Amino acid sequence: MRSLVIASRPIASPLADFLSRLSLPLRSRLPRPRPQPQPPPIARRSPSPPPPMAIPRAAPMSSMAVDNEVGLAGKFWIKCRRESLFAMYAPFALCLASGNLKIDSFRHYIAQDVYFLNAFARAYELAEECTDDDEANVAISKLRKDVLEELRMHDSFAQEWGSEVTKESTPNSATVKYTNFLLATASGKVEGVKGPGKLATPFERTKVAAYTIGAMTPCMRLYAFLGKEFQTLIDANKDSHPYKKWIDSYSSEGFQAAALQIEDLLDKLSVSLTGEELDIIENLYHQAMKLEIEFFLAQPLAQPTIVPLIREPSLAANRLMLFSDFDLTCTVVDSSAILAEIAIVTALRTDTSQSESQLVRMSSAELRKTWDILSRQYTEEYEQCIESIMPAEKAEAFNYEPLAKALEQLSDFEKRANSRVIESGVLKGLNLEDIKKAGERMILQDGCNSFFKKLIKNEMVDVNVYVLSYCWCGDLIRSAFCSGDLQLLNVHTNELTFDESFSTGEIVKKMESPIDKAKAFDEILMNREDDKRNLTIYIGDSIGDLLCLLKADIGIVIGSSSSLRKVGSQFGVSFVELYPGLVEKQKEYSEGSSADWKGSSGILYTVSSWAEIHAFILGW
Repeated sequence: MRSLVIASRPIASPLADFLSRLSLPLRSRLPRPRPQPQPPPIARRSPSPPPPMAIPRAAPMSSMAVDNEVGLAGKFWIKCRRESLFAMYAPFALCLASGNLKIDSFRHYIAQDVYFLNAFARAYELAEECTDDDEANVAISKLRKDVLEELRMHDSFAQEWGSEVTKESTPNSATVKYTNFLLATASGKVEGVKGPGKLATPFERTKVAAYTIGAMTPCMRLYAFLGKEFQTLIDANKDSHPYKKWIDSYSSEGFQAAALQIEDLLDKLSVSLTGEELDIIENLYHQAMKLEIEFFLAQPLAQPTIVPLIREPSLAANRLMLFSDFDLTCTVVDSSAILAEIAIVTALRTDTSQSESQLVRMSSAELRKTWDILSRQYTEEYEQCIESIMPAEKAEAFNYEPLAKALEQLSDFEKRANSRVIESGVLKGLNLEDIKKAGERMILQDGCNSFFKKLIKNEMVDVNVYVLSYCWCGDLIRSAFCSGDLQLLNVHTNELTFDESFSTGEIVKKMESPIDKAKAFDEILMNREDDKRNLTIYIGDSIGDLLCLLKADIGIVIGSSSSLRKVGSQFGVSFVELYPGLVEKQKEYSEGSSADWKGSSGILYTVSSWAEIHAFILGW
């Protein structure tokens, strides 16, 4: 069962009200501080179907409006959060963060960066030539001097290692591509913009300066971000990090201030630009972020790396088994809220037009009242159940059996709650076509769809994907994944029963509890009849996923469920942020070894988004 918030006021416009109310459902878990973007409208059909309705597809989360108080550069950075994570999860960056990057690889990187920084300094010169604003020129001049200081730092690295590495190397294709992009932009060679020699007005020249700074800002912000992230991973109580000097430089107050300075400069230069010109800057910013990733990926590595997981040598002859929850792991809105709203909205049509031949349904008012009662009752009893299964004292070490025993009580509660839903009749009379249309237009978490598509299409590793869900209706899930090749996902969930395309209100109960999910997980693995070894990953967000998360070789918790962490921690489960966890794994990773992923270890890895999962498993 899922806990729902159903407004008690009458619906003036069913579709509009449907959208406004559906955005804030309660989870069938304790409340979590996750913002919920507006879901798309759902197609409605009464038992006597009206003509098909055109339903607009909602915009993805990545294109959502950003806080108006954030400056232009800040908005671009937020929108490029995905790219920043891919850069951080690049094999080179992870090895550098862990401290086990081979010295030859670091020398090669420094040589490439010297070529890049020389072009970066030249781009500043060209930008300064294009603006007549004294304050902007002072800022650009200061930033250029910082680059020259950065080049001197690189020279000190070469002297420290007794190497003339910058003289021995030539720029690779990624470095050439990036520097050509910067210098072309700084020379005014941007689509739709005249070259600097032909610019007729100071405004046109300032516009080119803004474009140039827009293309340069991502580098500064990304390195400031990586410096701070890596700094938190240095253990002051252990041997010094071999690349501490590099990390200290980019995490320093001086470099952080320089990153803010170039962002302020971009905001200043962009004030008078049109919407079309701002779009050009955003495209340049995004292009530069992708070039940063390519720059990191082009660095040669003479060592095994823990990322991306799909390139793990032992997987080539074995199998990756990926399991995922659905509600609020893959979706933005809980599926029970979708089904509740379909019931209420379509009941409005049948309140006045229901015929004797149709399934007898409650009125929309009765449905709303019943859903409200079920919701309140579920939330109250759920919280009581969670408190009742908590051990009096926190476990000193993880032990699976006591946790599984405790979650049996939660399983009994979930089954009673589902029985109340069936007995209430609130799911009676739902049109199968409405459900499928709703599924097709469900908003998935940003990056979820693209991850599954790329995973299934990969040709390096044998991959099987399974969705294990409490959802009351498998058709809703299958419809949500109907695009592309995602129909290949194996869905294990409950099913509504139908009589001539209308639900009878009954649920074929297949998966109602953490225990049911764990049994399905075990059965799927047992049914593999070949000799391949399975590397298992489970992705989930709630207490209902806890047993499967712990059974998997790699359990990944997405989101910020406080109840999951509360219960897990009390039973000895450790929650480790994925990236720091990978850094520690990389420290232990050596030539000829394989990653030591052990299920039932009591360690779960936490992520904030599907972009992290994508970067870890598949890479860029």
